[in-house]
Amino acid sequence: MSSNVMDGAALKPDVERVPVAVILALGLTQNIGYGTLYYSFSILAPSIAKDFSWSNEWIFGALSVALLIGGLTAPWTGRGIDRFGAGRMLTIGSILAALALTACAFSPGKTVFVVALIAVQISSNLVQYGAAFALLVQIRPRTAQRSITYLTLLAGFASTIFWPITSALNAHMSWQNVYLIYAALNLFLCLPIHAWLSGGLAQTRKSDTSKTERAVAGSLAPAARMTGFLLMVTGFALQSFVNAAVLAHMVPMLSAIGLGSAGVTVGTLFGPSQVLSRFTNMIFGRDLSQLTLALISAVLMPGAVALLTLTAPSLSGALAFAVLFGLGSGLNSIVQGTLTLALFGSDGYGQRQGQVLAVRLVVSSAAPFAMAFMMENIGVPAALMFTGALGSISIAAFLGIGRLEPKSDPL
Repeated sequence: MSSNVMDGAALKPDVERVPVAVILALGLTQNIGYGTLYYSFSILAPSIAKDFSWSNEWIFGALSVALLIGGLTAPWTGRGIDRFGAGRMLTIGSILAALALTACAFSPGKTVFVVALIAVQISSNLVQYGAAFALLVQIRPRTAQRSITYLTLLAGFASTIFWPITSALNAHMSWQNVYLIYAALNLFLCLPIHAWLSGGLAQTRKSDTSKTERAVAGSLAPAARMTGFLLMVTGFALQSFVNAAVLAHMVPMLSAIGLGSAGVTVGTLFGPSQVLSRFTNMIFGRDLSQLTLALISAVLMPGAVALLTLTAPSLSGALAFAVLFGLGSGLNSIVQGTLTLALFGSDGYGQRQGQVLAVRLVVSSAAPFAMAFMMENIGVPAALMFTGALGSISIAAFLGIGRLEPKSDPL
């Protein structure tokens, strides 16, 4: 495929339309990337634990270690994106993902499996949202916010697609063979697409003679950027903790507060609500600043947790919780890519995103264990109250950013 296929023309700086072909291509690879490298694990974990004579706690502990180490490598990934281009990093990531999944499948023991699982998480940094958002910023900075919104809408179906697919495959074959199939998807489908995107981006960078004109300037003054960045990272890290803590224990948590088997039904509303929030933002969110969207997300997530705590064991309250939490989480996935661009501009975007991702992954890797510990020792309602209160601090962080912006009202 020629690089000119991208949206029907070469990526010229004076073209302000979103790169439709690029978004569609990334939508496919993001669904595969998240589905094979992230969502599949929770389905395959019991089979993996059984083969390695692990308890479920140990297998998820191994995942936490892998997430932690993967998070620590994220700044390096961000610097590589800025230096070599997001397309090249996506291409390298597809190769690494295929090798890592294959290594998982052929692991002779626990130690090799954990090392391979760490490689899976490192490859995730190279092929998932961080690199995909950066590619959209690098090819067309001025339309990147809209492009990121469209991409998250398309990629919001990863869990909906890959949870049932993984369950069906694992019912008929070993987890090792499932991982080999997923390795093939990354190698034979994602790799060619990412290589095509890399070629188009490289040609665009080489022929671009107006980089300064194309660059997006951030809204924060240079003197306020360090404070603004720390506040933004704090807000996103707290939201990631709440999101990871709740999602890791969604069904048992809902059952423990008196919903019983209805907890499974309630939990299924989360995914569609995420997609709904992205679609709603795509249609109605153009006139809202990215900081306002971040604030809305910051209010929705802890607000949903508070609602669940106050209304338990009401089924209607739990249903409202799942919808509101999904709306907040879906919106959060958008602003994690767009707020950095809006506040700090397109120059150095990859490195900043890598730094944000590192903090988020380190914090979220501890969240499932922390939530389980609290649920066991202080009870589910108290654990929810603490988690919601912690998440609400993100509201103050984003409001603080608003005070730094010149002539800006975040509300």
